[in-house]
Amino acid sequence: MKQGIVYLVGAGPGDPGLITEKAKKILEKADCVIYDYLASQSFVDSLTCEKIFVGKKGSEHTMPQEEINRLLTAKAKEGKLVVRLKGGDPFIFGRGGEEAEELIEAGIRFQIIPGVSSFYAAPAYAGIPLTHRDYANAFEVITGHRRDDSPDEEDINFPEYDPQKTFVFLMGMKNLRYISERLISYKKFPKTTPVGIISWGTTPEQKVATGTLADIHEKATTSGIGAPAIIVIGKVVLLRDKLRWFDTRPLSGKTIVVTRTREQASVLSEKLSELGARVIEFPTIEIRRRDMSELSDAIRRIGDYHWIIFTSQNAVKIFFDALKANGKDARCLTAKIAAIGPATTFELNKYFIMPDLMPSEYVAEAILREIQSKDIAGQRILLPCASEARPVLKDGLAGFGATVDRIHIYDTIIPENIPEDILSELQNADVITFASSSTVKNFFSIIKNVNAKLACIGPVTADTVKALGYSPDIVASEYTIDGLVEAIVKYYKK
Repeated sequence: MKQGIVYLVGAGPGDPGLITEKAKKILEKADCVIYDYLASQSFVDSLTCEKIFVGKKGSEHTMPQEEINRLLTAKAKEGKLVVRLKGGDPFIFGRGGEEAEELIEAGIRFQIIPGVSSFYAAPAYAGIPLTHRDYANAFEVITGHRRDDSPDEEDINFPEYDPQKTFVFLMGMKNLRYISERLISYKKFPKTTPVGIISWGTTPEQKVATGTLADIHEKATTSGIGAPAIIVIGKVVLLRDKLRWFDTRPLSGKTIVVTRTREQASVLSEKLSELGARVIEFPTIEIRRRDMSELSDAIRRIGDYHWIIFTSQNAVKIFFDALKANGKDARCLTAKIAAIGPATTFELNKYFIMPDLMPSEYVAEAILREIQSKDIAGQRILLPCASEARPVLKDGLAGFGATVDRIHIYDTIIPENIPEDILSELQNADVITFASSSTVKNFFSIIKNVNAKLACIGPVTADTVKALGYSPDIVASEYTIDGLVEAIVKYYKK
């Protein structure tokens, strides 16, 4: 059997955006991923390969290091491309060097893919630079706990005091009081030396406490800060109030639920995350395509239509897939094209189609108002849409004298296998977003009571919320994803 290879990969400090391109590419090729507690779950959720969680958290292990070493060797001997995904960088207090030694002993090929380390990334996200010409010209990084198998007399390697240095302790929260006391009594650090502690650095859960060596343990306890955390000691900590940026963003500290499909959630999730929110993706709809025979019939006589009206991105995708399946492309379209809004227009643009009509207000009623002036009496209109779509458009067009072929090309159904941990998290959310009436109906068929604010992409979606007996708290004035995000930000600015 062909022998495999092991990649020791740094996943970065927590923010999924800080993983390297090389690491992402090798993850996509992996046959087996063996990952730690601090490696973002988002890196492995979408992977279809074998995934093994080994759960290292400080001195607590789901799997002991010796077993991890044996597992790496065994999977490689099965001929697999194995990714050992570790938080931060594998060679900075990550025991990657020990794992590499074990692989050499077993005759297994390996490569190292470095990662962004938390020792400088977490302070940067807290507004604390490790060096600064006016505060520190060097830094020192120290592990904050002993080896599990070390004798009691083997102590932490405490640094010598230097007012021009920054000292960073990793994995030291359990020993915070001891570290502070020893630096003061044993290494003669002034009691007033500034200290900053960053827990869950670079993630939406990031918390920061600042103080001095004399009071930092008390302040960390009061702030509820625990592991994993970085301890930064030195004058650079004084810059935090001036340079903090990550936790001053407009949605910092807010937990927001995105209820769109898995495929469409990422756009809204990214925009909310960029503004500081912790995002929970809870897809309440799944797009299930219907039998395409009726649409195929319409495509075979596509030249008969004067207008094709698209009311969603999904309708555009499915229509053009059917067009291709019938041996045609956009060149066969002689009809005028209408799109309900910017998102649908953006999807049409992918097929090099510019709509002839896009209303200024992104609802079916607005399409009717604007198409009425086009003299559509006697014309034939194709309306490919979801089975749950409102009848407003078809009825209105027929009222203008048009012949409308409304073809149901997909259903929006409730996804199967909703994880229990997500259901429990919803109770602590600050906002739940709804980008369509389908997401509202499906959400409240799963969850009956929530304490969160309800944010709707527009009045139609808001009316669906009201019809179910709930009150929308936030309604976007521009019926787009950008408009929804802006409305949430405005709500919290109040």
